[in-house]
Amino acid sequence: MTDTATLAGLDPTTLGDLLRVAGDPGFDRWQDQIRRTGGCSDPIHLTGSTRTLDPATKTVLHSYTTDNEPGGHLRVACGNRRASRCPSCAWTYAGDTYHLIRAGLTGDPNKGTPETVRDHPRVFATLTAPSFGPVHNHPGNRPCRCGTHHPDNAPELGTALDPTTYDYAGAVLWNNHASDLWRYFTIYLRREIAARAGLTQKAARQQSRLSFGKVAEYQKRGAVHFHAVIRFDGPDGPNTPPPRWATVGLLTDAIQAAAARVKVVVPANAEHGYLDDWVLRWGDQLDIQPIGAFGNGEDLTEQAVASYVAKYATKAAETTGTVDHRVGSPDALLLLGIPDHPRRLMQACFDLNRAYPDRKLTAWAHMLGFRGHFSTKSRRYSTTLGALRQVRADYRAAQQRAALGLPDPDDTPEATMLVVAHWAYAGHGHTPGESWLAANIARDLQANRDTARQARAELEAEEGDNWT
Repeated sequence: MTDTATLAGLDPTTLGDLLRVAGDPGFDRWQDQIRRTGGCSDPIHLTGSTRTLDPATKTVLHSYTTDNEPGGHLRVACGNRRASRCPSCAWTYAGDTYHLIRAGLTGDPNKGTPETVRDHPRVFATLTAPSFGPVHNHPGNRPCRCGTHHPDNAPELGTALDPTTYDYAGAVLWNNHASDLWRYFTIYLRREIAARAGLTQKAARQQSRLSFGKVAEYQKRGAVHFHAVIRFDGPDGPNTPPPRWATVGLLTDAIQAAAARVKVVVPANAEHGYLDDWVLRWGDQLDIQPIGAFGNGEDLTEQAVASYVAKYATKAAETTGTVDHRVGSPDALLLLGIPDHPRRLMQACFDLNRAYPDRKLTAWAHMLGFRGHFSTKSRRYSTTLGALRQVRADYRAAQQRAALGLPDPDDTPEATMLVVAHWAYAGHGHTPGESWLAANIARDLQANRDTARQARAELEAEEGDNWT
């Protein structure tokens, strides 16, 4: 419950709007809508109606219209994956990503992977960018090159020691071509696997399949790097065992060799002052760790990997100090108050765009040049985000049918229903008072989840003690 002191701390505009919303006759229904969105901070507003008909008898089984909703709008979750935009929807996205990655590690028949996939060789690989110049860091117990021991939250961490010599152009071009580097890496990886197995590429494909799920993360210096689960499967995917030669050791060696081979050349453009080609490669800091199936002393367990990937699926370049939206011109960089290091990276995007317009660097300046997908997977790694969302939608639809007393088509195949719907977009977002209330709803929902999770963990621990 909100106390008087908290309300007194609100600015007059927000407080006045909050009182208006709370005093509206439709307030309870508005709260119900926002709870259904999970406390979404930027809900989509829809207007329209639906009618559920029995086509045999022409009977209207159910009808709904937004005319009676608060403001005449139905509010639905925005679905944005960025935590900086909508923490509530980002939490859902992270959960979906967690289950997608975990299904490819532990197996889940409901998500397209058998439990035997746990026995397949798999590693967690991190591929990074090369150096574009020395930056402030804290290497263990040693001081930074600048002579200072930086704390973990120091704002200068990751920024250039000497901005005048740092290769900002090379850094944003690397980000811009990172997806190409990954694509070539997967091509070379299959070739290296075949070579180490003593097979032709065709024969290797006939005996094994490579599956992966990956996520992109920004380092403090503004360079993208990829975390990837890479798994050996049999020729028909996770439902078939990999051949005997497909081992973790062979996979590790092949990843190292493939990463070293990859390069993307960005040609010089003398007309705009870029006299030399850029040869883009992966950095030397390549980390490859085997993933343990049951956590029996391994450095990485399935749970840890899935949690790690999900954590970064909702973050983007704003973690480096940029903004989470497009910037129209370089003049806006100072007005937005962007720190010096990310501002220089964004400025490099605007400068390079004249020489390489096909790379759309201006449009992706807020992403420091990166224009790829943040989370991707191979087709047979496990389920899809779309499938997970459909399961959730089907569950809610079943709840709604039960509440309305409508028949379930799965239970009664002969029962046919026709749904006629008309929807129109009517805007998005909250007023200041609504935004404050929605944030409190989201916080309460998260607190309830945390309490339930803690209670479940304590119960599992107690059951484990009783078993032993």
